Amino acid sequence: MRVTRDENALAERSIRRFGSIIRLRPEKEPEYCELHANVWPAVLQKLREANIRNYSIFLRDGLLFSYHEYVGDDYDADMARLAADPLMQEWWTITDPCQQPVYSATEVGWWAPMKEVFHVD
Repeated sequence: MRVTRDENALAERSIRRFGSIIRLRPEKEPEYCELHANVWPAVLQKLREANIRNYSIFLRDGLLFSYHEYVGDDYDADMARLAADPLMQEWWTITDPCQQPVYSATEVGWWAPMKEVFHVD
């Protein structure tokens, strides 16, 4: 197998992993699942532009668990740019009413960040 220059460049960057949690309003579960079964292509592009990779959202017992990897150099700047984007703001006006923050969420974020306690490649 041949490794390309792009793959080498990505391997040289440090990948940061993020997990977060939020509640899903029970009456909104079908809507939320349908939205994410058909995510707008432009939203997916914005996530890629913000250096987000390997993004997943899992659902269990009314809780949503989000996981993503960040491959950029300035997470805060990329997240600020994503939050300021009108398309992302429109997407969130549709998805946010489906969610309810957990009691430990802070004013800093809608989703409550999780601490990584174990990882293996």
